[in-house]
Amino acid sequence: MNKFLCGVVLLISVLSCQQKKTDSCTIASSSSTTTIYVNRECDSLLRWAITDVAQSIESIIGKKLIIKEVNELPETETGGNSIIVGLYSDEFIKKERLIEERDGNTVWEQFLIKQKEGKLFIVGSDIRGTVYGIFDMAERIGISPWNWWADVKPLPRDVVNLTLPSEGILQSPSVKFRGIFLNDEDWGLQPWAAKTFEPETGDIGPKTYEKIFQLLLRLKANTIWPAMHHCTKPFFAAEGNKEMAEKYHIVLGSSHAEPMLRNNVREWDKEKNGAFNYFSNSKNVQKYWQDRVKETKNAGNECLYSMGMRGIHDSKMEGASSQEEMVEMMHTIIMDQRDMLATTLEKSVEEIPQVLVPYKEVLDLYNAGMQVPEDISLMWCDDNYGYIRRMSSGEEQKRSGGAGVYYHLSYWGRPHDYLWLSTTQPGLIWYEMTRAYQNGAQNIWIANVGDIKPAEYNTEFFLDLAWDINSINSSGVKDHLREYCARDFGVENADSIADVMQEYYRLAFLRKPEFMGWSQTEPTTKTHLSVFSIDANDNELQRRIDDYQQLVDKVDRVKQSVNANLLDAFFQLVEYPVKGAALINHKFLYAQLADCIADKDEKAIYESRSKDAYRKIEKLTNYYNKGMLSGKWDGMMNAAPRNLPVFEMPDFGAETVAEDTVEYQLNNKPVFIQAKDYSNCSGRDEYSWQSIDGLGCSNDAISLYPLSIHTFEGELPFVEYEFEIDQPGVYEIEIRCLPTHSNNFKHELSVQVDENVPEVYPLNTKGRSNEWKTNVLRNFVSVKSKLEIKKAGKHQLKLLVNQTGIVIDQLAVKKEDYPAYYEIPN
Repeated sequence: MNKFLCGVVLLISVLSCQQKKTDSCTIASSSSTTTIYVNRECDSLLRWAITDVAQSIESIIGKKLIIKEVNELPETETGGNSIIVGLYSDEFIKKERLIEERDGNTVWEQFLIKQKEGKLFIVGSDIRGTVYGIFDMAERIGISPWNWWADVKPLPRDVVNLTLPSEGILQSPSVKFRGIFLNDEDWGLQPWAAKTFEPETGDIGPKTYEKIFQLLLRLKANTIWPAMHHCTKPFFAAEGNKEMAEKYHIVLGSSHAEPMLRNNVREWDKEKNGAFNYFSNSKNVQKYWQDRVKETKNAGNECLYSMGMRGIHDSKMEGASSQEEMVEMMHTIIMDQRDMLATTLEKSVEEIPQVLVPYKEVLDLYNAGMQVPEDISLMWCDDNYGYIRRMSSGEEQKRSGGAGVYYHLSYWGRPHDYLWLSTTQPGLIWYEMTRAYQNGAQNIWIANVGDIKPAEYNTEFFLDLAWDINSINSSGVKDHLREYCARDFGVENADSIADVMQEYYRLAFLRKPEFMGWSQTEPTTKTHLSVFSIDANDNELQRRIDDYQQLVDKVDRVKQSVNANLLDAFFQLVEYPVKGAALINHKFLYAQLADCIADKDEKAIYESRSKDAYRKIEKLTNYYNKGMLSGKWDGMMNAAPRNLPVFEMPDFGAETVAEDTVEYQLNNKPVFIQAKDYSNCSGRDEYSWQSIDGLGCSNDAISLYPLSIHTFEGELPFVEYEFEIDQPGVYEIEIRCLPTHSNNFKHELSVQVDENVPEVYPLNTKGRSNEWKTNVLRNFVSVKSKLEIKKAGKHQLKLLVNQTGIVIDQLAVKKEDYPAYYEIPN
């Protein structure tokens, strides 16, 4: 069940109940007493969760809730509202016979919220499951998981009600280990923690991690990959960090570059230990790993151990002279690590959670034949830009260790960083993660969320899918966004804000704000003029300026109806990201207009607008850090991470825009088609064509569903389109597909016009080629087919695919000599 259902209405109820298909019960009110009962022997984490939610409810109704720790429930009604919290194994819960015993105790992190005889029960199979139930109930009564991290405060009202299905809500996770990676924290999380939130530690320490762990539990997550850049003290080196993880029952993992929970960047002492080289220095490396395993055992931490070995940071293994040597050494390393884990932890190695992350060159080793014990989870990775490089094959899906995904919502690296704003399209997250899940990635999901802020919504979307893969379907991506907006800003504002945010993601899909300088990094290059056309036929550049200005105007309008107590949250979650994206676009696009115009007065106007956009970014960011909430988030927001050229004022110098001298009549303009607007289609076997809400520049890109890996033989699935031309001639047909990956690099698109012979085009790239860089920066693979069309009138275009996993977004048909365009309007 979607977590927003039942709760977004905000009139939700525990004890005067109507027995229909739903039960509506009063949780608390200003005119009655609410008592929460919990086992006297319960874990401290349950006490924290109960107290936290009780305080939030108290802030809504202005009246304290009573929390009683008991061994038995009272036999007689005490009046008022009763909430009972506990584990299936608690004796007083067993007596209620809420759930079949065989269903409960062995289910990982399950919870049940159910009304019985005038009482609300929130019970779970284990401690985390029960905590998730508590926070699930909290969301349904309008308490946002972002109440601290984005200052989404619940609004006062006299009655807090909860509506439940009569049978209650019974949930357990789709993915076992679900969490986040704090990464590239140099410009946000670390300086904010060090200087503003935790100056006594001067770093990301236990006080900061406590807030992070609380957020994870509110989002039904359980795993952390701690921050690990050189600017941050290693997680285990900071006193109190591992104890805080144990207190909040958070599973400790580590990234692809940190085997055996070791932060090599600051923990490996080369002067003391020698080279980080298993070929020449294995004994010292083993001791280094062994010490950490002992430490986690003694601290009682729940851990997920990353296996294998890379270089000190995000680099390949040292000491190998060939790929074959690396493969053989990886076999030795993994065997030694498993012996170490089994011996130290005194368990069968198959019982110890382990993961291998085939990131970058490690994927090449795996594809070259590296053998991985089957109880180790294989954690597939995206290409850093949201497209997962590999999925589990049919054979790999049989592995007892299963598989997972490491997915980027933020990235530092080539061809360009995107560390400032969070603009990954939710439809892309849905498509790639659902595809991974349907191909067996059901054990571990970790999202690289950078500094957490401003990736709030994308983080929640990712973790909601991880908790319940069926909670969002291909047509429900915007529904999720709308329900999130309703919960945090009220039903009356939900549609308007969701419309703004969906367009924000769509515009950024064509070009992220951080990519608007058309520059690259590693190596860093200067900014250039955009390739948006400015010709008289279709002024793409002005249209993009206008599209962003319309978003800004909508934000300003809806802001007027947002409750004053929620304006800080609105600024963080909506206003700052939307206006920031608009302003960096305006900065570059107005500068480009100024560069292209000869008239001095017009040039001066555009130059002024470009400079004004630059100054407004500075002003907005200063308000985020210092003007809002008395500086609560001072240091968190940096509008120029790594000080890359894209964040500076553009100086195009001698660059010029080529002017096209050919005049075109309106009837010679290209025919633009959205892929969803096909006239005919054909699937194959159980596979059929579906559009994905909120995916692609069209916001409705199409793909074959289900998403399980399959190669078609013989008759191929197809979609067919009808287009009309007024003149015969040589035409160019362009099809834009998303740059998704295939395990065997053999995604193919066949293009057939009328009765002509189909032309076959490969879609995949390998490695980090220049073509791949171009594709991920613009989010499409361009397939272009030229042919002579001898008759005016209507024609048929058929697109055939050979595999699942191909996403078709937009199409265009234009005369060969028509000027180039960048955007296909939707």
